[in-house]
Amino acid sequence: MYYFSHFLLVISFIVKLSSSSSIPANFIFGDSLVDVGNNNYIASLSKADFAPNGIDFGNPTGRFTNGRTIVDILGQEIGLSGFTPPYLAPTTNGAASLQGVNYASGGGGILNHTGQIFGGRINLDAQLDNFANTRQAIISTIGEDAAIKLFQNALFSIAIGSNDFINNYLTPVISKVEQHLVSPESFVAAMISRFRTQLMRLKSMGARKIIVANVGPIGCIPYQRDINPSAQNQCVALPNQLAQLFNAQLRSLVQQLNAINLDGSKLIYADVYHIVDDIIRNYTSYGFENSNSACCHSAGRFGGLIPCGPTSKVCEDRSKYVFWDPFHPTDAANSVIAMRLMHGGATDIWPINLSELLKN
Repeated sequence: MYYFSHFLLVISFIVKLSSSSSIPANFIFGDSLVDVGNNNYIASLSKADFAPNGIDFGNPTGRFTNGRTIVDILGQEIGLSGFTPPYLAPTTNGAASLQGVNYASGGGGILNHTGQIFGGRINLDAQLDNFANTRQAIISTIGEDAAIKLFQNALFSIAIGSNDFINNYLTPVISKVEQHLVSPESFVAAMISRFRTQLMRLKSMGARKIIVANVGPIGCIPYQRDINPSAQNQCVALPNQLAQLFNAQLRSLVQQLNAINLDGSKLIYADVYHIVDDIIRNYTSYGFENSNSACCHSAGRFGGLIPCGPTSKVCEDRSKYVFWDPFHPTDAANSVIAMRLMHGGATDIWPINLSELLKN
């Protein structure tokens, strides 16, 4: 019976792929901003599979927020049924991979040594290795021609880079040594060089519609505010300057890769920094009441000193907070970001937004 249902699912998927111009699948790479449970299956200090995480999702799943991640919301908007499953879940195999897989990992980065303080984490090179495994499994399931068409029409979403700063270059125990030996310009150049190689590898495996999110205003997260009290009520300057330095070069990289478009691929630059900065500056116009503190908090003026956990206090109305915990947005903030990526102008997402991409 299992094999018959599996066969029917594959046949219906191939029919849908041949008759629809919509996005058939979403393959997701990144860090804790978009991790939906991969870290549940590895030995890591970066986990969210416990309450009160997921308090508005229904239960803790490994998402580092109270509800949905940005990619959960975008998946719903582009018409995918259900949420894209984590790669390491035992049920994510065969036909279950045909609408996409999420490879993201809390603590992961562009550089392989990023996130060492957490122990286990899956950095981007390893995530691409995992996609290569999925790719081969999909080819075995539906055949090479149908698989190539799937990858050409699928969405590939990448949200990574924050940890390369927060849990690498800016980590308090190593930052003074790291920053003395490596200038910000050299560190960012190493990130961009590695990221270019990774994006080229993804393209070589058939990805054609690739959304690359930049690094948000990490100097505004509750954690950075609390460990840098001299900033008082302002965002911390250095982390934001590093993010902006990286983002400028990332935008140039996207332009370069689009300019040598010999394979029909389209890279889209998602300016999450601009969107989140706007939310924080104009939070009341979005219906928020707090733009600088963690809803799930234990210690620190902004609730940023201790990760969200079972002993944390939780704000009564999560929809009024931009930040869920010391590092991550709430479902409400994620919804604003997702809608801006779907329908925003060129200052939000460039050269086209997601709703325009759906028409291509």
